[in-house]
Amino acid sequence: MATVIVNGTVHESETGVLLSDIIAPEHRLSMPCGGKKKCGKCKVYAKGALSPLSEAEKRFLTETEIANGIRLACCTTVLGDSEISLADEGKGAIRTDGELPPIKLSPIFKAYGVAIDIGTTTLAARLYDVNGKKLADASELNPQSGYGADVISRIEASMNGASAELASVTLAALDRLIYEMSRDAGIGAEEIDGAVITGNTVMLHLLTETSTEPLSHAPFKAERLFGETLTAEKLGLRSVSADATVYLPRCAEAFVGADLTTALLASGIAESDETNLLVDIGTNGEMALVKGEKLLLCSTAAGPAFEGAGLSMGMGAKPGAIHKVKVVNGALYADILGNIEPKGICGSGVVDAVAALLDTEELDETGFIEDDEIVISAPVVLTQNDIRMVQLAKSAIHAGLRTLLHYAELDCSEVAALHVAGGFGSYLDIRNAGKIGLIPDELVPRVKILGNAALVGASMLLLSTDCRAKCEKTLSKAQVITLSSNPVFTEEYMERMMF
Repeated sequence: MATVIVNGTVHESETGVLLSDIIAPEHRLSMPCGGKKKCGKCKVYAKGALSPLSEAEKRFLTETEIANGIRLACCTTVLGDSEISLADEGKGAIRTDGELPPIKLSPIFKAYGVAIDIGTTTLAARLYDVNGKKLADASELNPQSGYGADVISRIEASMNGASAELASVTLAALDRLIYEMSRDAGIGAEEIDGAVITGNTVMLHLLTETSTEPLSHAPFKAERLFGETLTAEKLGLRSVSADATVYLPRCAEAFVGADLTTALLASGIAESDETNLLVDIGTNGEMALVKGEKLLLCSTAAGPAFEGAGLSMGMGAKPGAIHKVKVVNGALYADILGNIEPKGICGSGVVDAVAALLDTEELDETGFIEDDEIVISAPVVLTQNDIRMVQLAKSAIHAGLRTLLHYAELDCSEVAALHVAGGFGSYLDIRNAGKIGLIPDELVPRVKILGNAALVGASMLLLSTDCRAKCEKTLSKAQVITLSSNPVFTEEYMERMMF
């Protein structure tokens, strides 16, 4: 046995165990590749009796990092007593904002209620009183990131025996958010007697320990589509009253989740006489088109490039992240969160950087760069492979929007507005998004930023029982367009690959 100290907490471990298996979930170690030794992001400070450097570590770590005791948790095993330190980089910029539209107040709770959005990357929450007043909000990174950056990695982890762990770390995080908001509002968490928890279909499956096996292969069916009410005790939420009612909104399909349902509710476009598009740009890009009584929905796997994962120096919107890039006197100029030395680049910075490289002609329309990497702001670079990942992600989003337009027999000129939801969309330079082809350039002047629309919609369901019926009515007319093997999407996807 070996004694391993993680951020001051003592663990007893067998020798030969990976650091990533020792580090407790509450430490929230991020492993975008799910521990497959492909991303080099699970960096920790480690000393003591440890295994020699692996080939993956030699590839991902700089000489300076190695000299300073940095190791990759998914590659390093314990040989004896050791000590590990994880840097506390903060939760970053997570959006909890978004305007609540006028609603008829009829809460599903009697004293206090919480609305929660479980995103693939982030968690966001709001606390309300029975008069509809927002008392507090809170957010943090989704601790499931230790099992992979995308939903596919987490589906695999769940199927491989981590189902209970995935639910446990998520519920613990939700309890933390609730305790934080209760403290800020000066109430007891046990006084909370109602909640609405939204999220994509996979997140709700993982939260409720529902089998993800049907989601792992064609024809990609969900075990549950939710639209269910249960008690906090049954769900495993410990912070609130045990008999608090928890509503999980309805999903439309396997990869068109409750987060799109609540975002649609918040946007109000289902009740508009005009033609509108809605897109939530994230790891899983979900979209909707409304034209009269017609509602078309789709989902496309954009990958984690725009969420700060999957890129060689990608990171979340934390201190040290390049979040804006522009061209000044022919050279790149980067803004860094926290005004400190750059550590990496987040999603909004990636979009700006690619647009800037097109302006300087260091990047051509095919996505080719002369050298294998380009310095954005030393030591942060974008590699040729990073550019290719951005191409894949932006093509998927753009092609999804074009596919919806095709099936609605519309073109961009007939769309009144493109509503952009989600945290990434809130920080996005829309002109640059159009320039790189993330969204149709014709729609750039008609973009409306919604903020965290999924959380706003969850708040509406919490505060008004009428909104639940409205959601059900909206989904009853929905037609889901499946994009896998869809010839229209495939053609659009290839065509939109160019910058």
